[in-house]
Amino acid sequence: MSVDIRVYAELNDFLRPDERYLVLRRPFRPHQTVKDLIEAAGIPHTEIDLVLVNGQPVDFDHRPRFGDRISAYPMFETLDIGPVTKVRPHPLREPRFVVDVNLGGLAKLMRLMGLDVHCRWNADDAELAEVSAAEHRILLTRDRGLLKRRNVTHGVYIRSDRPVDQVVEVIRRLDLVAYLAPFTRCLRCGGPVVEVAKADVADRLEPLTRRYYDTFRQCRDCGRIYWAGSHHARLSATAQRIRAALDHV
Repeated sequence: MSVDIRVYAELNDFLRPDERYLVLRRPFRPHQTVKDLIEAAGIPHTEIDLVLVNGQPVDFDHRPRFGDRISAYPMFETLDIGPVTKVRPHPLREPRFVVDVNLGGLAKLMRLMGLDVHCRWNADDAELAEVSAAEHRILLTRDRGLLKRRNVTHGVYIRSDRPVDQVVEVIRRLDLVAYLAPFTRCLRCGGPVVEVAKADVADRLEPLTRRYYDTFRQCRDCGRIYWAGSHHARLSATAQRIRAALDHV
């Protein structure tokens, strides 16, 4: 038994070059769902917004029949599909993220821009998926297999290679511009950063820092101290690059 599968727009990026933009005939077994069949073709379910079977919207648990035509569409960013049933879960109330350990540069830049990002350097796939599910965090990764885990409901496959391009990609795709607040989160742990009196941290400062700087901020979670030194100028330039890229159409 077989069904026909056609995927649209950027979902074709997940297919082999010789399969892109074509109708694919796939064998299937009666117990398989449309989610099973689409992921078997290489497309993570988190990348899909709408599935049609013979022109009718269905959810991921739908079991197709012999000869059915399955169509899969990515997120609709500019097209209002109104009451048509979508398979993506409702957006999370607050955009919070967990980032694959291989995207450490992205994690740092997202924190720089004020976004809530969880990233543990020794986390394995199972832990990342569990954190995503338990803490309602959007999983960012370049690992398709990780996005196919059943307990991952919100995830984004990162296509760009460079960290600056990656953070711009995420902000644009998830429409996060309104949530940006540079220098409000710790680059090391992601905790909130608040102003602190110099007297409260003076004993932790190097002599030259204590002599030449008077304004400090501190992470509420890990206690790391920040001030407007040379590192701040470099980070400000990076934040400006990200803003400029977002403004560029």
